[in-house]
Amino acid sequence: MHNRNADGRIAVYPGSFDPITNGHLDIVRRAARLFDTLIIAVYANPNKTLLFSLEERLALCRAVVESSDLPDVRVESFSGLTVDYVAGRGGQAIIRGLRSPNDFEGEFRMGLMNHRLAPAIETLCLFTSQEHLFISSSRLKEVASLGGHVDGMLPPIVVDALRQKYS
Repeated sequence: MHNRNADGRIAVYPGSFDPITNGHLDIVRRAARLFDTLIIAVYANPNKTLLFSLEERLALCRAVVESSDLPDVRVESFSGLTVDYVAGRGGQAIIRGLRSPNDFEGEFRMGLMNHRLAPAIETLCLFTSQEHLFISSSRLKEVASLGGHVDGMLPPIVVDALRQKYS
């Protein structure tokens, strides 16, 4: 029996997106081709120190999606368990991106726990494209804070937002 709803197949790509990078956008584009609807779920994450507020992260993600011609992608925020959020949206899958073997262990454990909590929701890991292997939000924030150039690794609107934060 397929878990389908009026919106078709729905996947959720959760993360803090502090900020969204070209690597994230690559995963979004590729996952969006596999599902009828993809939700970028920006985690409120009150226990983590973030550079951008939830409202700023949502606005940046929405601006990036709108400028990237991704009509079946929407951006929302959530808190709590990812599987509860996905189930509440009628989703069938959680999308995760893998950059390196180091990412795999954490994602593997998280995927097993999510499967235990919600067996009907699958976790799909997409390998990061080669040109984005070295890109991480934390590394780019560090480079930007030291005055380095992050153009080409972040969407232009995000580069501008980082420059404003660190000016």
